[in-house]
Amino acid sequence: MNNIVTVQTAVTAFADWIEPTTAELDAIELESPLILAEVDLLDAQITALDHPENEVDTRRIRRARNRVLAARRDLTNRTAAATAPGGAA
Repeated sequence: MNNIVTVQTAVTAFADWIEPTTAELDAIELESPLILAEVDLLDAQITALDHPENEVDTRRIRRARNRVLAARRDLTNRTAAATAPGGAA
């Protein structure tokens, strides 16, 4: 019976491809406002699950949803401007 642990070391050894590239880090930074807005929306939705529906939770979820939409719009506009011919890179 072969021991898989000896193979695991070779498979999980540190390599250049394990670390994110500069382009990937830039993409994450560009998308971080959207990611944070989505986390806030999820937090609001989870909080609302713990008790009966009330007006405060409804407003909190609506505001969080609006922030997600605004962040998506801003990200789309930045991406479209960067990829448009003659757009700022």
